[in-house]
Amino acid sequence: MRLGVLDVGSNTVHLLIVDAHPGARPIPDSSHKSVLRLMRYLTDDGAISDDGVTAIVDAVRAAVRAGEAAGIDELLPFATSALREATNGAAVLALIAAETGVELQVLSGIDEARITFLAVRRWYGWSAADMLLFDIGGGSLEIAAGGDEYPEVALSLPLGAGRSTIGFLHDDPPTQAQMDALREHAASVLDDALPAFANLPRAAHISGSSKTIRSLARLAGSVVDGVGSLDRTLLRRAQLDDWIPRLARIPADARPALPGITVDRTFQIVAGGIVLSEAMRAFGVRELEVSPWALREGILLRYLDRLV
Repeated sequence: MRLGVLDVGSNTVHLLIVDAHPGARPIPDSSHKSVLRLMRYLTDDGAISDDGVTAIVDAVRAAVRAGEAAGIDELLPFATSALREATNGAAVLALIAAETGVELQVLSGIDEARITFLAVRRWYGWSAADMLLFDIGGGSLEIAAGGDEYPEVALSLPLGAGRSTIGFLHDDPPTQAQMDALREHAASVLDDALPAFANLPRAAHISGSSKTIRSLARLAGSVVDGVGSLDRTLLRRAQLDDWIPRLARIPADARPALPGITVDRTFQIVAGGIVLSEAMRAFGVRELEVSPWALREGILLRYLDRLV
């Protein structure tokens, strides 16, 4: 069957179209993406502005048209932190349904962490043993750990790359004082989260997922041979910390000239790097492997599992 996974996130509205059936690896066919950066549309009371609502509806409508043109059999639509936390989120969801016919499933932060962990587990398999996962979105940082298909501990922290940029990095390029303040804040939030993981076995495999982490790894990481024809991408904290100050000195509109930095992530990539660095520090991680699969693939896999 041909499935479409529609992800209405804090940064983009992204439709991934795949050909799939139970027991098989989903094969990507095409994708359709609208860059929104919804954090810029938030009002002082935490609502999404009228312009932001219009942008979301237009993006979802465009994704529906793309899915119809691709001949999808089923649409799996979901939304994450931006709509989950907006004070007018329920009204926006109702409007999207009325205008486009799409009823978005709003995932909790814990849902995001658990479903992403499922995708990463399936990618690496049981040989990865106990895993630790970091996933940085626009609004939140998800951390999950465990030895099974779903994690034993899963947390969602308000340390997304977009949220952190708006909250701390007010200048372009950001000042050193602003970056130091974000580091201190991230360190405090992460240190408070550590006790939840204290009784778990030490992770045998540490992974990072999300476009932000993939972008940072392409810029600062290393590629090594993997299984079969696929390479593995590794990111060391030392490499990341070497690049962050250099990246921060470059204005946002010039960063896409660098490897891995795309236009849709350029404004928030510095904050994403700082948050990831502090997450790796807090958990004593020197190196992680970047997972090609993340939340969208997890949504697909969970759907296919239920068909069996």
